[in-house]
Amino acid sequence: MAEYECKICGYIYSEENGCEEKGVAPGTKWADVPDDFECPLCGAGKEDFELK
Repeated sequence: MAEYECKICGYIYSEENGCEEKGVAPGTKWADVPDDFECPLCGAGKEDFELK
């Protein structure tokens, strides 16, 4: 499964782990993460992430 890194703060979104604090279940592909997703550490938008 892929990982995506926040270009602002370095937070890693792992498709395997999801982001439960933002309501994204483990196993959720990046393409299926809501467009209004925000980094749980710095609040950056989904557009500020890139494939690691």
